[in-house]
Amino acid sequence: MRKFFVEEIVRIGDLISITGKESKHIRNVLRMKKGDNLVIMDGREHLFEATLEALYQKEVKIKVTRVLPPQITSPIKIHIAQALIKSHPLDYLIQKLTELGISSLSFFSSERAAVKIKTDHLPRKMERWRKIMISACKQCGRTSLPKLHAPQTFERLVKSAPSENTLKILLWEAENREDLKKLLNFIRPLPNIIAAVGPEGGFTTKEINLARDAGFHIVSLGSRILRSETAAVSLISIIQYEWGDLNLSNGGSTVDHGMGYEGGHL
Repeated sequence: MRKFFVEEIVRIGDLISITGKESKHIRNVLRMKKGDNLVIMDGREHLFEATLEALYQKEVKIKVTRVLPPQITSPIKIHIAQALIKSHPLDYLIQKLTELGISSLSFFSSERAAVKIKTDHLPRKMERWRKIMISACKQCGRTSLPKLHAPQTFERLVKSAPSENTLKILLWEAENREDLKKLLNFIRPLPNIIAAVGPEGGFTTKEINLARDAGFHIVSLGSRILRSETAAVSLISIIQYEWGDLNLSNGGSTVDHGMGYEGGHL
């Protein structure tokens, strides 16, 4: 069945209105009719079956009929901190990280980041990024929407990152001693990972030292020089393969669950 996203708190028997692009898609593209069944998700890991009750010019009405089984999620919460990059690769990055199961996404400004976002443009940008996440969730069947946090400075980001039950890593192309694979195989799986990925120009030595002082492991992905968005997608793929849910078992690896990250910056 087709999946649709709703903002409302959903209960069995509720009559819910769907408007905007979603209602237009139901009426004009899918040409669904009264009595057709569909699936709705609320972005909070809840999935419901619903029936089309009425179709109007600018909205459709659906009735929630039953709760569907929850989706199995990754046993680890992955928080990606990404340097601001250009719009097109950033859109791709948000889509793919959402599909791969990140828990939250933060952006940061850094010394070599070429992209700056004006304060008055930020709400529109945040709304666009959120819509990309919603679309990616619908495409891959994911029921939980990643948390999206407003851009901040790199220094504030690394200093505010929690340490309890959390592995903190930073990708750096100049690192020649420790790589991500060795690190993930050397330590026991933890329930939270915070991973920082820099801009196309890379991190400065000052930023590397700030991260190291804040408890981040500085790691490499190998000898290839990857674009920022490629590095981020590769990073989460490796983590989900080693510790997460890129397998057919329920929930991936066994992790030592502890305090999840609920902070305001990552």
